[in-house]
Amino acid sequence: MSFKPEVMCAGESTWAGNALRFATEAEAHQYVEDLAMRWTAVADVRVVPSSDDVTARIINNRLQHWPWEVNP
Repeated sequence: MSFKPEVMCAGESTWAGNALRFATEAEAHQYVEDLAMRWTAVADVRVVPSSDDVTARIINNRLQHWPWEVNP
């Protein structure tokens, strides 16, 4: 199990996401809240469970993609 961050942009009626899947709900929330601060059209954010494999993690407030970096 993994967690998928999604955003809803102003004027839209569907949620949008990407290929990032986090091991914890907290990591996914951290990522999507940071994303919402940088984008101007985000109206809402959410994190949903996913059956996909984990593809990302946050270490020391830094996003890492799979395959993991050796020295973060």
